[in-house]
Amino acid sequence: MLTRRCLLAVAAVSLLPLPAFAEMMTSAYEPAAFAAAQASGKAILVHIHASWCPTCKAQNAILKDLMTDAAFKDVVIVKVDFDAQKDVVAAMGANSQSTLIMFKGKTEVGRSVGATDKDAIGAMMKLAV
Repeated sequence: MLTRRCLLAVAAVSLLPLPAFAEMMTSAYEPAAFAAAQASGKAILVHIHASWCPTCKAQNAILKDLMTDAAFKDVVIVKVDFDAQKDVVAAMGANSQSTLIMFKGKTEVGRSVGATDKDAIGAMMKLAV
C-alpha cells in the first residue's frame, strides 16, 4: 500500500539531478577548445563522424551508454564532421568517418576505425583515464 509519505519520497527523489556523467558531454570541434583540453591533460575522444553513416550512429549510442559509467565522467567527446571539416579530418590523419581517436592531453593513446564493440571502445577510452 502506497502512503502519501512514500509517494512524496518517490517524487522528491525523481527531482534530484542526475550525476554529471549521466549526460554525454559532446561538443563540436573548436580548435581553441580542443587545444585547451589537450593543454590541461584531459582525456579527449575525437569522433570523426558523418550524419549519414550508420556505423557512426551505432558509435553514438555506444558512447552515450559508456558515458554513464563513472570511470568516464571526465572524458570530453569532440565531434568532427567528416564532410564539413575536411581540414581537421586530414590533420587528425583520419581516412574515413567512424574514426575514434583517444587522447590523454596531447598524446594519442588509441585509434579505432569502424568499431562498434562496446568493450573495445571502452578499453580504448580507459587508456586515457
